[in-house]
Amino acid sequence: MNTYLMLKHAHLTMVGLSIILFMLRAALMLVWPKALNARWLKIFPHVIDTLLLVSAIGLMLVLSQYPLTHHWLTAKILGLVGYIGFGTVALKRGKTMKTRLLALVAALLCLGYILAVALTRSASLGLF
Repeated sequence: MNTYLMLKHAHLTMVGLSIILFMLRAALMLVWPKALNARWLKIFPHVIDTLLLVSAIGLMLVLSQYPLTHHWLTAKILGLVGYIGFGTVALKRGKTMKTRLLALVAALLCLGYILAVALTRSASLGLF
């Protein structure tokens, strides 16, 4: 299997695992918040997200497609920054349940945007 296909499959696998872990942590935050203190839930998502980032950088280099040059990649990175920020508020930093729920919705909207940009390779998605 060539390098591109290995990186692509690794990236897509890590995307799926990252989303599943985020959704699991969000569900636990809503129904059993103390479960979020489990050691594996503090470590494993970081391992997956690191592998996701490494595979993304590998794909970027293999395909010679770079943020600021390819606007859809820039849009994905900006969406990722929003997703991380809102996700952190939703899972850790939100002081009230209302704040956490609003941040969770915002994080999921960012995630949807990232996925749509990845599938269409369009930053605007017909909105502009």
